[in-house]
Amino acid sequence: MQRRRFYAAPDAVSDSVIHLSRDESHHLARVLRLRHGDEAFAFDGCGREYRCRVASVDASGAQLEIIEALADKVESPVAMTLAQALAKGEKFDLIVQKATELGVRSIAPLITEQADVKLSDERAEKRAERWRRIALEALKQSGGRRLVDIQHPAALADFIASITRNESAAAESRLAAHGKIAPPPALLVFSERGGMSISEALSDIDHTTPVVALVGPEGGWSDNELDLFESRRVIFVTLGPRILRTETAALVAITLIQHRLGDLSRR
Repeated sequence: MQRRRFYAAPDAVSDSVIHLSRDESHHLARVLRLRHGDEAFAFDGCGREYRCRVASVDASGAQLEIIEALADKVESPVAMTLAQALAKGEKFDLIVQKATELGVRSIAPLITEQADVKLSDERAEKRAERWRRIALEALKQSGGRRLVDIQHPAALADFIASITRNESAAAESRLAAHGKIAPPPALLVFSERGGMSISEALSDIDHTTPVVALVGPEGGWSDNELDLFESRRVIFVTLGPRILRTETAALVAITLIQHRLGDLSRR
């Protein structure tokens, strides 16, 4: 029987009781029609999940009584970010859904030169909220316990600059705390213009290294964008001789990385 899973923010979890939000309470009571004593599961978006029973359902919402905290591991050991060029229609929705199922930790929508999608700030924020809802539903279905960080759409140059800033800040933080410098993220640029195989690209990388998979739009990376990559320490990767649609390339790239470094090949 599939688990009936609900999301509860960490501040809604006490020692013995979990208070569900209005939306989650409605789903529990009106959609799934759970009642007092029924089994349910709740996760806090930070990696913890609890087996519970329904304690009460009233006008204020649903409350779950915690039976036990689950100790099994379901998250990928790889800190992977999918930096994905915006795509038309429901393609990006599909990418968000499936990338969440496959265990990415962050999705960065990219505004690229040859993409057909252009968003105003207002539309971009609405889209980001929609993608967060899609990711949450995918998380419930797939058994994941950590919320996927859906970033605000950003220009490719701004995204690359943010990685540089984050690298420096993370290195300083790790050095101060442990006397060690954290490995910089591996930037894998998936390009139809060629590159090394995924096995070659990951040959010197293990699961402790953060990975950023950059997937371009249907029109491919522009010459300016390729020049930007050349100025950074990136690894160009090919996905074979056939030209894949952007949504296909994204899911293939994630799957190959998770198979090589993550938990898709775990027994």
